[in-house]
Amino acid sequence: MNCLLSAWYGLPFVSPHNLLVSTINGTGAAIELVYVFLFLFYAPKKIKTKIFTLFMVVIVAFAIIALVSLFAMHGNIRKLFCGLAATVFSICMYASPLSAMRLVIKTKSVEYMPFFLSLFVFLCGTSWFIYGLLGRDPFIAVPNGFGCFLGALQLILYAIYRDRGSKSTPSDDRLEENESMEMGYANGLDKSNQKAATRAPLTDQDKLRGQANNRF
Repeated sequence: MNCLLSAWYGLPFVSPHNLLVSTINGTGAAIELVYVFLFLFYAPKKIKTKIFTLFMVVIVAFAIIALVSLFAMHGNIRKLFCGLAATVFSICMYASPLSAMRLVIKTKSVEYMPFFLSLFVFLCGTSWFIYGLLGRDPFIAVPNGFGCFLGALQLILYAIYRDRGSKSTPSDDRLEENESMEMGYANGLDKSNQKAATRAPLTDQDKLRGQANNRF
């Protein structure tokens, strides 16, 4: 949704001199469309239905915004409307990793926050923020400045907690201890079974001797 609206905002009849914005975000929208189709092709039926419904909601919402701006608005009003819509969804996109950041702080582990994703969020936000400042376009500078700030926070969290994720917690230690005890118990049973299996069977003479001893 963010790429679609940003690509629409960058078109010449909406925002002049922003064709680069339209080109890059249009390419991003095409790549993400391929991702969605691949996901829908391989996903289970229940999840497929949910994602397809969400995908159609996004397409309908974008179509409504585009048609309203195209036929009901003109000039600066059209630019303002499309710019605000693109800004809102850009901020939503950059804010989506907040749940992962909360999980990192809670678990003190960066397992659920990949480094390269955080790095490129920061680089993407920074580059577009500078572009928006140079072009004096607040609809580009503001949301990407927010993304630059959140990307920097993710990198800071990664630097703080990257070495702590490898340390085992007390619950993990107890789990490993229980597993070791169970494995040891199982190995003991296997050894006793092997000893019982390797014992030589009693011969007829041994049986006769045992009967004679019982008589006496």
